Amino acid sequence: MEAAEIHRRLRDKLGNAVEPTLQDGDWPACEVRAAAVAEACRFLRDDPDLRFDCLSNLSAVDRKAADQIEVHYHLFSYAHRHQVVVKASSPRLDPVLPTVSNVWPIANWLEREAFDLMGVTFVNHPDLRRILMPEDWVGHPLRKDFVEPEEYHGISTRRESLLKI
Repeated sequence: MEAAEIHRRLRDKLGNAVEPTLQDGDWPACEVRAAAVAEACRFLRDDPDLRFDCLSNLSAVDRKAADQIEVHYHLFSYAHRHQVVVKASSPRLDPVLPTVSNVWPIANWLEREAFDLMGVTFVNHPDLRRILMPEDWVGHPLRKDFVEPEEYHGISTRRESLLKI
């Protein structure tokens, strides 16, 4: 199924919670309102004509200029061999989205990574805690305005560049 048809079906199901235009690209993207992202993902997984049975990737993008954090859900259907991205945005100050870990279990780890590195809170996540950084680390290292501290528990975080220019 073509991405335009997937987008149309999603928009028919969720109405104005889905932006009217499909964003073109290698993985076409349907932009969905943050509050509706879990419902959209459940529909995309459960509809027999769509059957997006695989969450290939979940990533977060810091759109500092727009004061937003975008979360991208890369979906693939093994049954139908089609793909699409679902995108949802949340305010940068306090990015909050519903979890999809109850739709695809792999989202448990992927959402923890987005929480840890970008500061996105996933409501109703079963175990939302840091996965890469220490529990007491301050800040989110992939944010565009993150400033690495000089040291962590008395250990320098500075290192010589491996790039010899």
